[in-house]
Amino acid sequence: MRAATVAELAVAADVRMPVDDPADLYQPAYASLTDFLSVFWLVQSVLVDPDAWERLAFESIIDGAQHGLIYRETFFTPARHLINGQSLADIVSALDRGLAEAERTTGTTARLIFDIDREFGPAVGLDHVAQLVQLRRSNAKGVDRVIGVGMDSTELGIDPTTYVDAYRAASATGLRLTAHQGENSPASAAAAAVDVLGCERVDHGITIIDDETLTARFAEPRLPLTVCPNANARIVPDVFGDLAAHPSRRMRDAGLLVTLNTDDPATIALDLTQEYLLSAAAFGLGMDDLVEIATNAVEASWLDESDKPAMAARIREAAQPHGQSTFRRDSAGLPDRSAPLRSNADQRITPLQNDVARHRNGRDRTARRPVIGPFSDRWPLAKPSVSSVPI
Repeated sequence: MRAATVAELAVAADVRMPVDDPADLYQPAYASLTDFLSVFWLVQSVLVDPDAWERLAFESIIDGAQHGLIYRETFFTPARHLINGQSLADIVSALDRGLAEAERTTGTTARLIFDIDREFGPAVGLDHVAQLVQLRRSNAKGVDRVIGVGMDSTELGIDPTTYVDAYRAASATGLRLTAHQGENSPASAAAAAVDVLGCERVDHGITIIDDETLTARFAEPRLPLTVCPNANARIVPDVFGDLAAHPSRRMRDAGLLVTLNTDDPATIALDLTQEYLLSAAAFGLGMDDLVEIATNAVEASWLDESDKPAMAARIREAAQPHGQSTFRRDSAGLPDRSAPLRSNADQRITPLQNDVARHRNGRDRTARRPVIGPFSDRWPLAKPSVSSVPI
């Protein structure tokens, strides 16, 4: 949600803002997960009526489309709102209206994933999934846009298998299954999400790389992992103090199907352009790597199989004029950030290195459109995103 929107909705909802200037609400880096969650819950608290949900849905796609977004499967977590008396039917209908209008405006396509909030326990999770199942049975307005069920909020100390009843109820009605796991929980929790809950992909899943046997198990069938390197570095800096320390590159090198996602873009002053740009610099990715990652997102998506080839072809076609580019590597095989960006297509790509430097030095972190680069308006690489936004 845009900071300005949070401020406006806070006034309407009589929610006190912790800052005078809405621009100061979101940070490019947080001190801890607890620090981040305080802002996340503030954003949640201003969603008090259907109009607020509709506005959030519309603006989230409008903002993403500015950065080449063509498809998104986006999470919404309404547990607190349902407990406080809001209607799931009203929330789903409002989200559908907002997304439909954004689709008409941008041409981007959006689908929804209902997220169980682990904060409230398995019984509440099952009850909320049951409400969703009832909406599907009654063919409630907008519910056909909800294609899956996931699980988010805290991972530490929570056994994912205790949510098996909720997952079975969702699966029985044809909903697809995923779970936020392996961000700050062990690899075994990600394994349980697949083996017990029946998840078809895992969100984050970064601890999987710590287990060689499990890595091979995920790699062989190409079980997707929706990875969010910049969000991890900005939200849990005690784990990833530097983006280059994130295991995303090692995960890809190990054969895991990894996609690149913004997680909670507005709350961490991030967008899809920055996600690709900063990851390219940190992990030494060239254009071929970025195209592979984007087409991985198509493979990982829950699009109809018949629709995937055309979307993947659209990505490759958009990237073709720009050739192959990469950051040079040092003697240890790590990105040499002092070296200019090479390109065999067009030397105009070199200013991308300056863009990276500005972001790294703390300037222009909230800029929505980098001046130049393979993901700017001048070089529009289409990027399907399987991403989470705080709704």
